[in-house]
Amino acid sequence: MALSRSARRTSRWLALATAVASAATIAAAPGASPGAPGVGDSYFPKLGNGGFDALHYDLGVSYHPGSGRLDGRTKLTARATQNLSAFDLDLQKLKVDSVRVNGRRAHFARSGDEISVRPDFPLRRGQKFTVTLAYHGVPKPLGGPIIFGSPYGWMKTKDGVFVACEPNAASTWFPSSDHPGDKATYDIRIDAPKGLTGVSNGRLVSSGEAHGRSYAHWREKRPMATYLATATIGKFDVRTGTTPGGTPIYVATDPTLPTGKVDVYGITAEATDYWSKVFGPYPFEETGAIVDDMPQAGFSLEVQSKPVYSAVRNETTIVHELAHQWFGDSVSVKQWKHIWLNEGFATYAQWLWAEHRGTRSAHDAFRAAYKALPADDGFWKQKIADPQRDTMFSSAVYQRGAMTLQALRERIGDKAFFKLLPVWTTQHRYGNAETSQFIALAEKISGQQLDDLFDAWLNTESKPPLPGQ
Repeated sequence: MALSRSARRTSRWLALATAVASAATIAAAPGASPGAPGVGDSYFPKLGNGGFDALHYDLGVSYHPGSGRLDGRTKLTARATQNLSAFDLDLQKLKVDSVRVNGRRAHFARSGDEISVRPDFPLRRGQKFTVTLAYHGVPKPLGGPIIFGSPYGWMKTKDGVFVACEPNAASTWFPSSDHPGDKATYDIRIDAPKGLTGVSNGRLVSSGEAHGRSYAHWREKRPMATYLATATIGKFDVRTGTTPGGTPIYVATDPTLPTGKVDVYGITAEATDYWSKVFGPYPFEETGAIVDDMPQAGFSLEVQSKPVYSAVRNETTIVHELAHQWFGDSVSVKQWKHIWLNEGFATYAQWLWAEHRGTRSAHDAFRAAYKALPADDGFWKQKIADPQRDTMFSSAVYQRGAMTLQALRERIGDKAFFKLLPVWTTQHRYGNAETSQFIALAEKISGQQLDDLFDAWLNTESKPPLPGQ
């Protein structure tokens, strides 16, 4: 379509007006300053970033198992929460090749695990923007005492990689605001050698093979914490379908693992539907599992929509990780010190499952665990409301957290307790929460003052008395 002379003059005038408006927008960001290099979490002060809110990650990862090299591209869409002259992203070890903000090259510098980005123009508060990074390197897993002494993060396997990143390892494979307080939606595109399958969060948008490579595009439409993202790659037998309750299910299992007696697909389907009745509607588009041969990882993880298991685990592990889809994934912690809201609830779900199966009541499970630990055991010395970074996944956080919930159930009664759980997951669905909010809601629903109960079970360094004593 051709333009007339008058139309061309109008077009030039509009272009000039747009340029003037753009300049005015830049000028309208007075006092722009850099965002903070972290969100100030007491356990990981430099994780997450200030000055913006992450909205969506579009990740492209190309993996080469022979060398271990990862070539990545991350496009983050975010909203500035202040007049912003510069901002940080978390990225551990990998080399950044280029950075663009709103499509324009930006200056960047590295300080440890922080990538500082300075665009040529300030971003005004409330403005949406994109930052695109190209990067490469050989990701390395993290270690130390946090995860039972196990390596975690991006872990090389015989035929690919096992990716399980709680609490601080997402930034070992993609630049991010690596804190659960800054959740976002995701598109994750995985490129690997032909014959391998890339499995990630949400629903599979497309997949195929070309030029000796396999491709998979996954989309997670619900907000997700960075540590719950995965790009696990390997040879998998895949089974898909729907649960009896109608939720789509995708289970990928490493064919080299012994079949064992655990029906991962069946238990996943059954537990997803049962928890939907107890905890409220299933919060994501798909449920499932990724079962990989990764013996060095002594744990499984509640990856959003598809927990990852480092081998074929037992039924108890599966129901625990699926309970996390509500407690940890949909409702995430505001800060890591509130981790009992994840692990205590998922452990208590194991007791509820045994009760559902008719093998043992939660009342009996509570008392058995309680009696097995004498008052002078170090288990009782930890304040699980703030368990400290290196012991945030200790058995006390799991078990004493579950005990807290059973003590609460016995105080307020089943009617109030089983009303509380779905109200909690509904009020904070896809968001973040902390312990004080759970206590306030329990008091509101029960009509009781509960400070003494929560103080005894969460904050003391001694063995509390059993309910009713």
